[in-house]
Amino acid sequence: MTAPYKAHTPEELSTAFGHVREWVFDLDNTLYPRHCDLFAQIDWKMTDYVSELLGKPKDEARKVQKDMYRKYGTTLRGLMEEHHIDPHDFLDKVHDIDYSPVEPNPALGALIAALPGRKHIFTNGDVPHAKRTTDRLGITEHFDGVFDIVASNLMPKPEVEPYHKFMSEHAVDPTKAAMFEDMPRNLDVPKTLSMRTVLVVPARGSEHSAEDWEHKVENDAAIDFATDDLDVFLADVLQAFEIQPATSDT
Repeated sequence: MTAPYKAHTPEELSTAFGHVREWVFDLDNTLYPRHCDLFAQIDWKMTDYVSELLGKPKDEARKVQKDMYRKYGTTLRGLMEEHHIDPHDFLDKVHDIDYSPVEPNPALGALIAALPGRKHIFTNGDVPHAKRTTDRLGITEHFDGVFDIVASNLMPKPEVEPYHKFMSEHAVDPTKAAMFEDMPRNLDVPKTLSMRTVLVVPARGSEHSAEDWEHKVENDAAIDFATDDLDVFLADVLQAFEIQPATSDT
């Protein structure tokens, strides 16, 4: 795997991304840094949901939830498969969180806006959660669309079906696309589809909540680049293109 903190020359970045006209971003722990721990709130809401549904104490419910997450890609999918829950009730409840830990980042918005082509969000969350998150970041206006777990018929990444449905519905040519993700296993399919892939890892020295397996890279070949700072990485790509992002006034 490309070292997360390796500097790349403008020539390398220009060659790697010069053809890209479809910029696809995961949402949670990708467009905002993992150390703000926004997703940790959702994670514990899911534990509460499992605890109430199964009548188990939280420590037991936590283990059930994590087992489902790893096996099915999302806790939601596991609960649907094993307990036939109402997915919309689940999504409403687990996304009832405080978004204030996410710091506004209009500079990121300017960088995304300057990228040549269309910009997409492809998330295992839902559209309302995505909008509240990007509104908090101050970057909502820079995206052409959001493909969420509902649009994917509640089938999550890393299953192959959501990627094909996303590309079909949004007319995305994968050979002209780049995908940014915090979960290594979610980049396996994009790589097989000839997308350029970028793994967004936690900032060095940061404290955050995560399962050890979430960051385990089992397929080095699926990751073209890795970074612990999305802003810096996008700025370097734009510099390689000799594009100057607009200065934000906010």
